Formats: sequence, structure tokens, C-alpha cells
Amino acid sequence: MGMEYRPYYFAQEWKKHGHNTTIVAATFSHIRTHNPEINGNYAFVDNDGIEYLWIKTPKYASNSPKRFINMLVFIFRLFRLVRVILKRKKYDVVIASSTYPLDIFPAHKIAVKSKAQLIFEVHDLWPLSPMELGGYSKWHPFIMLMQHAENYAYKKSDKVVSLLPKTLEHMVAHGLEKNKWYCVPNGINQSEWEEVEIIPDEIAARIQEICKKYDRIVAYTGTYGLANALDSFIDAAKLSAKIPVAFVLFGKGPLKEHLSARIEKEAITNVFIFGAVPKRSIPHLLSLFDYLFIGLQNQPLFRFGISPNKLMDYMMSGKPIIQAINAGNDMVSEAGCGISVEPEQPEAIADAVMKLFDMTAEELNVLGENGKKYILKNHLNSLLANNFIDVIKKDY
Repeated sequence: MGMEYRPYYFAQEWKKHGHNTTIVAATFSHIRTHNPEINGNYAFVDNDGIEYLWIKTPKYASNSPKRFINMLVFIFRLFRLVRVILKRKKYDVVIASSTYPLDIFPAHKIAVKSKAQLIFEVHDLWPLSPMELGGYSKWHPFIMLMQHAENYAYKKSDKVVSLLPKTLEHMVAHGLEKNKWYCVPNGINQSEWEEVEIIPDEIAARIQEICKKYDRIVAYTGTYGLANALDSFIDAAKLSAKIPVAFVLFGKGPLKEHLSARIEKEAITNVFIFGAVPKRSIPHLLSLFDYLFIGLQNQPLFRFGISPNKLMDYMMSGKPIIQAINAGNDMVSEAGCGISVEPEQPEAIADAVMKLFDMTAEELNVLGENGKKYILKNHLNSLLANNFIDVIKKDY
């Protein structure tokens, strides 16, 4: 269904070791490629041997006020389903893993009634994210509710698993006991790099046409969103017009029309924008490019670190990476797989493109292999799922 892969992949890995998982999720999320349709307010569904409990929730536009209604409906209906859930089976572990922290309340109730261990898994720091990115006041009723939920989670959870590596100090300041904190970052599924789907012929043909005009291609794949700072990528392309490097974008998102309009209005001839391709085609797509770009806005929120799936895919592809992010961690520099520059700085991005353009094939291959080796050692889902089980097994 797209975008939120971690629970599914971890559940698949846990199943191999005899652990059965039920994933509880809302029927509508704005980040999904496809949302399920169910009859009634809830439905238990088997997906590839994993039990899903879909809870009916209303649709909403991305980050509109109706998103909050979606959250409340999910939490309210999940509370009402606790008895139904516990009649079906007994759970040893309950993991609250939504982006927002409100699910800690029904998760805690399920854990108490089943005498299960409660784990709070943090993808993003809420309510800090909407405060720093959206400009919300800490006295806004929505923020106050989210802050209460976050503090409650740190107090009631037996353990907290953070996807971000630099969150411990923040969580301790909000009531977490230091010894409850663990980091299990995002990862990739190696099997998807062994069972690759070829991209559509028409896209392959267009890339071949670009290759006839340019010696190298630097590519971005992912969301066309404000946070991804893609205007600076296009500005870097304008600064690089004198060298035979094409700048290519693949993805979807709210800024696609804006970016396309810029390319057309400003007559930028070395930038090419495409729609998204299926996830299983990403390995093949990335193999067609010479360098890969990832960027984010210059936001203080990233001081807690990042763990983007896109970066994992880039590194696994064995291609050199240009990273324009200011974060608490820097996997590109740590792995030695590319060039890190300051975010939203077109000149710095263009300079990085030139540096890679001037490198020999052997030097570029070393950078690419460094990234792949780093992922194989640290970020396979099979490894991370086992690390999560190790966290569960620790005394609490």
C-alpha cells in the first residue's frame, strides 16, 4: 500500500522466528499509495500471513484540520475494540508506533489488561515536530494534548525505541528514565534488491534519450515536498549548465506542479521531472544513474538525527551520494559514500556535482561500495528486527 513499510517488514522477520504479530492501523492515511476499503467500522484481514486490524477512519487532505479528526476516530474506535482484540489472543508485547503519540492511551490499556510489555516507538518527535515545522504555540490545545500524550508515553512505557539516534536528552527532559531508551533505526529488505522489477519501457526510453545528451545523471527519487528542499536542487542544475550533467527527479507530491512550472518558465534544459515508480522498481531505477541526491530544509528539528528510507536505498544501490542536510547524524560521511554539504545551498550542491564529475570511475566505485557495505552491516531489516527482539528480551 506504500510508504509505511517498517511494521510489515519487521512482522515478516519476526514470523520467521515464531513470533505472531497483529498490526492495528487506520484505513486512511495521506502518505499511502493505496488505502484499504472495509465493510463496517473494523475488519481483521490476513496479509501475507500477518494479521491486520483495519479501523475505519475518515479521509482528509494532507495536514488539514480533518487529520486530527482522523486521529481521534482511530483512537476512540480502538478503545472500543480492546475487548474484541483481547478475546482473540493474548499478547506479550504491545508497541505504540504511530507518528503522533495519542495511540499510547489505548496501547497502554491493552498492555495492562493482557499483562504485556509496553513499548513506545518514536518515528518523529511530537509535538515538537508540528511546533518547529508548523509554528504551533506550546499553548495551542492540540499541542498541549500531544505533549500530555508524549509525557504519558515516557512515564508508562516499559521501553522506548527511537528511530532517531539523538533523542535521548529530549526524552529524559520529558520524564523518560535513561535506561529505558533504545535506538533501532530504519532499514531495507535485502530480498527486494534480489527480486527487482524492471521500470516501464517508456521511462527507460526517456532515460536513454537523456544519456545521449549528457555524460552523467544526478538523480533525486522520493516525495516532492517542501521539506525536501528541491528548489535548491533545481537551482544547482542552473549553476551546472556548462557541464554535461543532467538533473533528474522521480516521485510524487504536492510540489510537483510548482517544480514543473519552474523548469518550463525558466527554460531549464538540464532538468527532467518524472512521476513515481513502484517501490520494487527502485533498485533498477537507481542503477541507471551516476550520482544520487538527498536534501532537507535547514530545520533545527533534525538535530535529533534522521533515518530516511530513501538514503538507505541510495546507499544500497552502490552509487555516490550528495547529501544536503544539517542533522545530528551524517551517515554519508560516516560511511564514506559521498559528499555532505550544507542544506539549501545551490552553490554547494553544484560544487559537489562538479567534484564527483571530476572523479575517476575507480574513485566513484569506492564511494558507492562504501555505502553498500555500510547498509549490509548496519541497516538490513533482518538485523534490525532481531535487534528489536533483543530490546524486548532485556529486563525491565
